[in-house]
Amino acid sequence: MKNLKTELKWAVIFSVMALLWMVLEKVCGLHGKYIDYHLYLTNLFAIPAIVVMVMALKDKKKKDYNGKMSYIQGLISGIILSVFIALLSPLTQWITSYVITPEYFPNVIKRSVELGYYKTIEEAEAYFNYRNYAIQGAIGALIMGTLTTAIAMIFIRTKVVK
Repeated sequence: MKNLKTELKWAVIFSVMALLWMVLEKVCGLHGKYIDYHLYLTNLFAIPAIVVMVMALKDKKKKDYNGKMSYIQGLISGIILSVFIALLSPLTQWITSYVITPEYFPNVIKRSVELGYYKTIEEAEAYFNYRNYAIQGAIGALIMGTLTTAIAMIFIRTKVVK
């Protein structure tokens, strides 16, 4: 692989975009007043996440491979990008949990018990906490990033004419 600057750059861009998404969720009330809708609307994050991954792969193709990138080259690049995003995700989760929206965990814990998703506050606290979210975020970044790349590279790769 020529270099990893492109992947690192896009991992930072992805992380900043994720933080901006969290600010948007908070401003819209999804971490407070409208927390009942959070479970559903937070999944819309997949849209900008996929867009950023595709932009990163296209940038890699253009800048590092002079416009000609095979499926395997793109897949490797996307996996490396996903690893970088996964490595940054505990930091972005920390910023989200302790800076952007420290009220999210107390709110979601309280509401999940009220709605009966969990029987006790302790059960809800075992799930809704920084450590659990940091682990889920890192694993999710690896899985979803690799899956997105595998699909996107079908369209982004340079097709070989025979």
